[in-house]
Amino acid sequence: MQKDQSGAEQPIKEPRSIGRAKSLAPKTRHSYKKKKIALGLLTLLIASVISYFLFIKPSGTPQQVKISKSKLKASSSEKIYSPLTGVEITEEQANRPLTAIMIENSVDARPQSGLNDAGIVFEAIAEGGITRFATIFQEDTPKEIGPVRSLRPYYLDWLRPFNPTIAHVGGSQKALKLVHDGTWKDMDQFANGKSFWRSTDRKAPHNVYTSFEKIDIFNNSKKYNLEDFPSFPRKDDQKPQSPTVSAINLNISSKPYNSVFTYNPTNNSYLRSQGGAPHLDKAGKQIEPKVVIAMISSYSIVQEDGSRSAYKTTGSGEAVIFQDGTATPVTWYKPTQSEQITFKDSSGSEVKLNRGQTWTTVLGDRSKLNYQ
Repeated sequence: MQKDQSGAEQPIKEPRSIGRAKSLAPKTRHSYKKKKIALGLLTLLIASVISYFLFIKPSGTPQQVKISKSKLKASSSEKIYSPLTGVEITEEQANRPLTAIMIENSVDARPQSGLNDAGIVFEAIAEGGITRFATIFQEDTPKEIGPVRSLRPYYLDWLRPFNPTIAHVGGSQKALKLVHDGTWKDMDQFANGKSFWRSTDRKAPHNVYTSFEKIDIFNNSKKYNLEDFPSFPRKDDQKPQSPTVSAINLNISSKPYNSVFTYNPTNNSYLRSQGGAPHLDKAGKQIEPKVVIAMISSYSIVQEDGSRSAYKTTGSGEAVIFQDGTATPVTWYKPTQSEQITFKDSSGSEVKLNRGQTWTTVLGDRSKLNYQ
């Protein structure tokens, strides 16, 4: 016994031990059991509430769901394809507005800049047998494109379905009347000088260039965004074991502008030559589309503001599609200016094109095409 501060005797507390725990009164042991049961019930209640909010709560009630890294990875691995070329690109690239640029092909304009980066090219005669390229860009954004030259009405007919911004340096009287009518995204150098520059290494008029840094500034200032347009149907390459066509000869006008596309089995593509030599861009890379289309359309000279080239751009006609080392005779259809060209085989099915650059050369008659 020991005394407390008041002098009363108190029992001495002994250290707790296993033996002493067994000697506790039944009432004390019962109290511990009740506490354990209460703790278990509380744990079960908390688990039930969590389960309710995660798995049972009605879908109509807004809730935050934590996505695992594995799900994010699966989502980010979904492939995105260019609506212009069908090649795999990023989401940002897929949302870029389309821009068409008129690129010159006179002997003084060579080598050109940016031509290899175009997704689609339409080649036709501008004047005097000299060809010109209407090029369309989306995912690729070269720092230099040109030389940029003037516009003709038939290029507008081929470009219309794409709803692009159109970069050019003036044009024929009829072409300018069309492109200035307020329905086109017109980027004429004469009204938008800051969007172009003249190089000092070439003589005018073969020295006007632009870049996508300048084009993006122009498009943003005008709030020009990507618009819906009818894409060409695309497919994966079907590389042949034995190509049936190795060379395509397109005699569009005269020797400096006639071209040859030679099949490249390594890349399942076509290497372009013109004027008897490889067609190289300014960076020294040979032009190499994945698909070549020879489109036959009647050609004539008309009197407008002088003698001008003219092509039949609507209706239908003959064409041959070259891809995968083969030639597919087709019929082209374009009912109106605003509708996209379609290429259909003998069964009436629209032909799918390989992913990548599509190059279309428009020939005045079938005799200007031969291949072997």
